[in-house]
Amino acid sequence: MTPPQTSPYAEVIGDPIAHSKSPAIHGFWLQQLGIDAHYHQQHVTAEELEAYLADRRGDPQWRGCNVTMPHKQAIMDLCDQLDPLAERVAAVNTVVKQPDGSLTGYNTDVGGFLEPLASDLEATHLFRMARVLGTGGAARAIVSGLSDHGFVIVLAGRNPDKARTMLDELAPKGEHHNVHIDHFAQTTDFAFDDREGCLDLVVNASPLGMRGQEELGFDWSHAPPGAIAYDIVTDPLDTQFLQKARAAGHTAIDGYAMLIGQADQAFELFFGQKPPRHNDAQLRELLQQ
Repeated sequence: MTPPQTSPYAEVIGDPIAHSKSPAIHGFWLQQLGIDAHYHQQHVTAEELEAYLADRRGDPQWRGCNVTMPHKQAIMDLCDQLDPLAERVAAVNTVVKQPDGSLTGYNTDVGGFLEPLASDLEATHLFRMARVLGTGGAARAIVSGLSDHGFVIVLAGRNPDKARTMLDELAPKGEHHNVHIDHFAQTTDFAFDDREGCLDLVVNASPLGMRGQEELGFDWSHAPPGAIAYDIVTDPLDTQFLQKARAAGHTAIDGYAMLIGQADQAFELFFGQKPPRHNDAQLRELLQQ
């Protein structure tokens, strides 16, 4: 475990963890604000998770941790209480030690995902539809967030039954649809109706397209004109999915948007201050080094 700290600190845990950009994000903000605190990464296996939290509970300098795969579900049972959103999504990506020493589990992925869509969501639309590709932990947060904002969701996965179960659990009030992810891989000649006054999203919530993974098979003939492409993959940042979206005339949102957005909420929970978001361009340059 990390040696004893003499100033407040938070960290990110996972298995693997070496790829995480969270230390760079939080470290940048701490430096910008002149806060005497630190943020580390800590490799924690599934077998070590319970012992890790027991150890950190006794550290007066530890403020909490961000949680990456594969611990977002397992860590829920080790928290003393859950924020209602984390309980609903059934995934925790941020654990905060409270003044009384108890641990609260939060989910900042929902807010992080929605942040770059804020101006669109403030507008009034006749209809909102989102095609979401993937049925993992990130998709749970995304489906929850979009359903709260009135989207009809088409959830695509390798197991359509899993997609249906997720929709019934997280968005039971809407008329949502589940399909096999291959449905979107082939060209379609579907004639979209008038999209004036509509908001359409296509979201890659899967690891497909990530470095070392196979490419995501999505043909942009399945997206209506004016749709927004959103990819949560961060390596590479400019994925083939986004490149093809721009070539087809769509607006593109990359994975750093959600990554920085969810870190924003976690940073305030850990250190009690809002991060300096006016320096996002500089932060993005740092993350690409």
